[in-house]
Amino acid sequence: MIATDTLYANIAEFWDREIVPVLAEYIKIPNKSPHFDPDWAAHGHMEAARRLALDWLAAHPLPGATLHGTHLPGRTPLILVEVPGAIDKTVLIYGHLDKQPEMEGWSQGLGPWTPVLREDKLYGRGGADDGYALFAAVAALRALAGVDLPRIVLLIEFSEESGSPDLPAYLDAYGAVIGTPDLVIALDSGAGDYERLWSTTSLRGVVNCVVDVKVLEETAHSGIASGIVPSSMRIMRQLLDRLEDPVTGASRIPALLAEIPGQRRQQAAAAAEIIGVEGIRGSFKVVPGLCPVSADGAELLLNNTWRPTLCVVGQAGMPPIHSAGNILRSHTAFKLSIRLPPTVDGREAEAAIRAELTADPPYDAEISVEFDQSGTGWNAPALAPWLEQATQEASGTFYGKDAAYVGLGGSIPFMGMLGQQFPEAQFLITGVLGPLSNAHGPNEFLHIPYAKKLTACVAYILARVGA
Repeated sequence: MIATDTLYANIAEFWDREIVPVLAEYIKIPNKSPHFDPDWAAHGHMEAARRLALDWLAAHPLPGATLHGTHLPGRTPLILVEVPGAIDKTVLIYGHLDKQPEMEGWSQGLGPWTPVLREDKLYGRGGADDGYALFAAVAALRALAGVDLPRIVLLIEFSEESGSPDLPAYLDAYGAVIGTPDLVIALDSGAGDYERLWSTTSLRGVVNCVVDVKVLEETAHSGIASGIVPSSMRIMRQLLDRLEDPVTGASRIPALLAEIPGQRRQQAAAAAEIIGVEGIRGSFKVVPGLCPVSADGAELLLNNTWRPTLCVVGQAGMPPIHSAGNILRSHTAFKLSIRLPPTVDGREAEAAIRAELTADPPYDAEISVEFDQSGTGWNAPALAPWLEQATQEASGTFYGKDAAYVGLGGSIPFMGMLGQQFPEAQFLITGVLGPLSNAHGPNEFLHIPYAKKLTACVAYILARVGA
């Protein structure tokens, strides 16, 4: 048995004294993931973030720990900490320290690389997604001093926001250090509210691609060319309509659809009962009066976790409004982000999308499709009874409410890798990305009181592994 009041008090004090200050320094570092900063090595920001973490670990050592500050040539770094245990089990705790780009729209006084503490929220890029993970894991382990624990491996990567392209090489190189995890705890996920422990049951896959529609070798006068040369935007609209229904957003590609398991439908219904439609809608700063896609909360959650969705996330070929003349543009290029159901294979989805976009080009226009690395999602195995009980006890102890279970619409490529490599492992995927925390967007924040309790929950569950 552990004294939970003392455990939480130690963790909360450690957060205030040692974690919040280092996260503020981390937020200042613009270490964008390699996909967004191809010259990351030359710029040195990734090394600065790595050095910050290593210096902090040196100042807060874990008894008996071995630090593997690994850096394979030509790849982003990896931090691997191995902590011996008294129990013949292995727990792998995962997080990442690379970041999404700045994005526009930060509120006055806030910015991606400017840490600001307001009302128990720490604003800035990467604090919640998920720079806190390494520091919270250390806090949990330090608070359990004297408790018999399993062997712990902390794995912190630096390419997650790019799809984890460097991670497989490290898994091969350091497989003997990692071993065979009995439990994987990932701290890169979300929460439906800030009132309980949330366990992620599934993650969607993703396909990213750039579609370019070209109609002219050079831009022409719109009054002279329109009506003769088809607009590249008109063709692009037709291509997008091949991918999804323009009214409902439902996918029109059968290969992107998946059967939703009955248990996942039940969990979505239970989560929707907790959060409510207004709670789901209120997780985002929507414009006044905007209606969600459905009036059914469970359907909204299933849309977000088990159904494919299309977002246009970037464009080229369009001048900014203030310099847009009366022209018929030579081409239109869109970058698409297509989220996949957890059980749909990313490569098969990529092939189906390519076929749909390039077959029978309207007006025989020149169409190119270039894909980034595709990722397959992940569907969690059933929770072992001990883990389900420990999860519920932890949530009740530190939040005063039952734990809840829901899928996540985003992706964590590492989970799919681990799920294939260690099919017998148990998983606790959780995190601090609750309502309005806005990872990847402006005004990202870390909800500090929630993070403290989440850290205590992780500590409680680690203490129960031996049971």
